Amino acid sequence: MDRFRMIFQYFQSSSESVMNGICGLLALASVKMYTSFDFSCPCLPQYNMAYGLGIMFVPPIILFLCGLILNRQSLVMLEEWRRPPGHRKKDLAVIRYMCSSIMQRAMVAPVIWIIVTLLDGKCLICAFSGSMDPEKFVGFANVSTVQVQQLLAKVPCKDDELVGNNTSRKAVSRYLRCCSQALGWSILLILIIAAFLARWLRPCFNQATLLQARHWSNYIDIEKKIFEEACCEHSRLFAHKCILHFFESMRQEIKLHSFSLPREEEPAEGEADLLRGITDQDQVNKLLKTWYYEKPPLDVS
Repeated sequence: MDRFRMIFQYFQSSSESVMNGICGLLALASVKMYTSFDFSCPCLPQYNMAYGLGIMFVPPIILFLCGLILNRQSLVMLEEWRRPPGHRKKDLAVIRYMCSSIMQRAMVAPVIWIIVTLLDGKCLICAFSGSMDPEKFVGFANVSTVQVQQLLAKVPCKDDELVGNNTSRKAVSRYLRCCSQALGWSILLILIIAAFLARWLRPCFNQATLLQARHWSNYIDIEKKIFEEACCEHSRLFAHKCILHFFESMRQEIKLHSFSLPREEEPAEGEADLLRGITDQDQVNKLLKTWYYEKPPLDVS
């Protein structure tokens, strides 16, 4: 149990490392999901594009939302953006930094999914085979428009008897796969160049501002954790006192039934310190409301 407690405490104290780990796990999950997914194009003119583009873009949206949900700083950032200023002003630079950090991590898995689908080429072939110009391929000559649309829609289905050994089907499939792979490699190259430039150009900007934004972003996250821990501890002690007072008020009735009730112990110094004289629900609600609407300034002098 001590080992698990140490691991849990490490995760709590290293939220950035945890978010990076979750980001990597989502990226690996996106690749694993695609490789294990049985892609079956419907090969129907009215459904091919919807199916192909749906497989390409719907899972990335789901992965993006999962990245936002699993990132603890998403809720922290929203709370910081929506909270009343009170005695502490809001720093928009900190909110922008948190938003940028959240978006960067959440976008990794969706981008990997899209790149993998483009490099594989099946989704693009399924989506755009019916949109190809039949005049560019000799095998579709002397064929009616309706038959051409049906043949083009069946391009992704190489097992279909109608177009299985058709050389034009193979030509369309190769052409779309080449376009898909070229687009995938281009996106990957652009992202690598953008990451390279961002990495090497960052020292050219004001590092003090970036350091301040990162520091106060971490502070807001840690402050929320410590406040929740203090609330849990206060709730435990408050509940403990309420239960003891309940049994104290029931002492006479319990004596009538011949039960022995231990005397209420004096509160420890730490407990009295934490309760701060708060004795009823209204005081607790007022305290929480004050914390939300009038957060104290960051000044410990």
